[in-house]
Amino acid sequence: MYKNEEEFLAAYDSNAFEKLSMTTDILLLSVSTKAEENYRKSSKKYMSILLVKRDDYPFKDKWCLPGGFLDIHEDLEDCPKRILARETNLHNIYLEQLYTFGSINRDPRMRVVSTSYIALVDKNKLQEKLHKNASWFNVTYFESEKDVLVILDNGKEQIKFTIGKTLKEQTTDRYKFTVLENDSLAFDHPLVIWSGIERLKNKIGYTHIVFNMMPKYFALGDLQQVYEVILNKKLLDPAFRRMIADKVEKTEYVKTGEGHRPSVLYKYKKGKN
Repeated sequence: MYKNEEEFLAAYDSNAFEKLSMTTDILLLSVSTKAEENYRKSSKKYMSILLVKRDDYPFKDKWCLPGGFLDIHEDLEDCPKRILARETNLHNIYLEQLYTFGSINRDPRMRVVSTSYIALVDKNKLQEKLHKNASWFNVTYFESEKDVLVILDNGKEQIKFTIGKTLKEQTTDRYKFTVLENDSLAFDHPLVIWSGIERLKNKIGYTHIVFNMMPKYFALGDLQQVYEVILNKKLLDPAFRRMIADKVEKTEYVKTGEGHRPSVLYKYKKGKN
């Protein structure tokens, strides 16, 4: 037995323990608007994910989320900010911790544990130019009780993967996710992507998190489309108005053009997130 902490530290052999590495992966989400050829129709919105094409092994030339290793003297919260700046040239983005992924074989190089983050942004506010190996992919997903098919499309390439769902806790409606099919994304990033989408779906009903993806002024119809894109379902107007009643406030500004009647613009009413 050691008499004190100093004696313990003097005898401590750090080499007696197996090593593992820490990384971080960032799921950066936004909402894209695709203009319709018929100006009388509303523009269609898509949830979008930023991916980076790898230029080195493992998984060379495959797409992945922005990510990288935690420096030994770096604070965990600073790591995703540095990586976003390095791999995408983006700065000052809203970030919150998502989950920790630690499957034994998630990285073929070594044992790697990743702390993932979800980041939200309004793409129209971005001033920085993306690096050439980064691209926004629009997201479409089809969900059943047992699995979900996710399709990512950037107009040039299409990526598909399927996630299996197993109910873990019936009382809390929590699921365990597994990758059933994936041939285009590196590492276990399909799990990170779907976990982040699920987190966003769960939080937009009781928090104000979605306004990180909105411009300063917006029409309620545009905000409703964003909710519907994330939730992947149509919302009844009265129910939606009740959902966001205490989150927005009316302004004196009006949206015109696009072949529609002028729409009153609203802004986010600051409150607890």
